[in-house]
Amino acid sequence: MHDLQTIFQDYLNYCSLQKKLSSKTLKAYTIDLNQFLAFSSETPDPFERTHLTTYIRSLSQQYKPKSAKRKVAALKAFCSYLVYEDILKLHPFSKIRTSFREPALLPKTIPLDTIQTLLKTTYHIKEDSHLTAKQHCHILRDIAVLELLFATGIRVSELSFLKPEDINFTDKTLKIYGKGARERILYIENPDVIEALQVYKKAFRSEMKSCGFFFINNWGTRYSEQSVRNMIRKYTNLAGCSLHITPHMFRHSFATLLLEEDVDIRYIQNLLGHSSVTTTQIYTHISANKQRKILADKHPRNRILKE
Repeated sequence: MHDLQTIFQDYLNYCSLQKKLSSKTLKAYTIDLNQFLAFSSETPDPFERTHLTTYIRSLSQQYKPKSAKRKVAALKAFCSYLVYEDILKLHPFSKIRTSFREPALLPKTIPLDTIQTLLKTTYHIKEDSHLTAKQHCHILRDIAVLELLFATGIRVSELSFLKPEDINFTDKTLKIYGKGARERILYIENPDVIEALQVYKKAFRSEMKSCGFFFINNWGTRYSEQSVRNMIRKYTNLAGCSLHITPHMFRHSFATLLLEEDVDIRYIQNLLGHSSVTTTQIYTHISANKQRKILADKHPRNRILKE
């Protein structure tokens, strides 16, 4: 076996330069695979079946199923690379079964009336005559962020890295680079959302030009994912909402509410940028109100009259 540490570094370069994986994914791969290398430091053959099953068992004992599953997935991907580079003759996981029982965690959503309250609060604050020019600009940005999160179901990381050229106001389109550098185009059809984005862009045009990103923070640089989380927390408190709201909950709400409006799940899959409809199908389990309505309105039993 070649020097594993060197091969590992080559693999990270491959993931970065050829697969175009995000810095977040690369960081996770680095942590997970370094853990495997440390575990295997005294082993003559780290890809021997018994050693791998021992490692997987240790992960299941130390971590929650989701984390253990991620670490094994990272190792499997690394092994695929080793086979591709002819460093390994056979994929070591071809005869290893891995199964981590995960609890069914349903995505948390925001009630529509709460979203309405949150947006109303921000628009009301915008009209405050006591705001300084700088404060007024900041709330224009925050309104644009909230509107875009709900209008498109965009991931907070995707939103944070948007560039001015990604939004076409003529066609009302939004170009998004999602996971695995997959590109998708979304349409923004609500006039209030378009107006919020246009007003914000007018206020921050010069900052966008110098920074290169669409959403700008108070210091003239990219509006980070953590800044978005802090901003949502701020307006949630101002709106008097008891619910703890995160950016990703806007994405869950976007998908769930569309599903309850009878939008085909394949369309929702494309809008969310999921590579597999299996990922999207989690939303089919949370439309309890929709299920009740279907059974109340559509079930044939309702047409049978008692004599």
